[in-house]
This record gives sequence, C-alpha cells and structure tokens, in this order.
Amino acid sequence: MAVRVGIGYDIHRLMEGRTFILGGIEIPYGLGLYGHSDGDVLIHAIIDALLGAIGKGDIGEHFPDSDPRYEGVSSVIFLKKIGAHVKKAGYRIGNIDAVVIAQEPHLSGFKKQIREKIAGVLSVSVNKVGIKAKTNEGLGELGEKLAIAVYAVVALEGGKK
Repeated sequence: MAVRVGIGYDIHRLMEGRTFILGGIEIPYGLGLYGHSDGDVLIHAIIDALLGAIGKGDIGEHFPDSDPRYEGVSSVIFLKKIGAHVKKAGYRIGNIDAVVIAQEPHLSGFKKQIREKIAGVLSVSVNKVGIKAKTNEGLGELGEKLAIAVYAVVALEGGKK
C-alpha cells in the first residue's frame, strides 16, 4: 500500500461586509474572509494538501479566481470535487491535520462542528480530521487581526497500480 503526503497553506485577509466561513461553518464574527469564493481559508489549505498528495497541482489551477463561475461559491463544493479526485486516483484519506492561526475569533467552541463538517464532506470518520487553533500572540498581520492563515497536512493511503 502506498502512502502519499501533501501539505497546504493559505492566508486570507479579514474584511467588513463578508460572512465568516471556516471549515464550511458560518461563525459569528464582525468580519469575514476576503476571497473570490467564500474565502474559506481552512478548506482551501486542505484542498491544496489533497491535491499535492495526488500530484494534481493546487486550488488555483482547478478553481481559478479569474473564473466568474466560482465567485461567491461555497468552498465545500470545491472540497467535495477534490475528494472525488482523490478517490478516483485510488486513494483514501488516512488523516487530515490542520492548524488555524487566528487571533480572533476564538474557535474552541467550533472545532468539533468544523471537524464533523469536513469529515462529512469527504465521507471519512471524524477521528481522521484534526483541527487546532492558535493565536499569533499579537504578532504580525495575523496577530493584529488583519488575516487568518492555515497550514494543513494530509496522508493518503492506497493508489492505483
């Protein structure tokens, strides 16, 4: 059995007038994440990690921000499509682990719901999805509440021969 690993990273600035969506969940907060789609930085990082693990590029190649079809679209739809690519390539998800770096909002009350949402979209058990939330201790753009960043790693098992 082959094991493939992928890493993903994304960062989006916070801005007024947008709904805050993280991991496919709407979280009450006064600002939202800027992006061509819904700006879901967590799902974007996971998608890049999945695509990296199967050697299929990055999110911008599959869902370019220059394409009006993707404007305002839920990133959950993108994740579902990439999950199908992973399955078609003969892999199954061993695990996903992500670190969300956000000074605010505090995410501890939402991590379980986010894990369940991502697991459901990808049809894996919730224990295969790890989400951690960290602050940036007030440092830089992340610490100054100007942006949120995510690092994600995935391990895939299987593959076509």
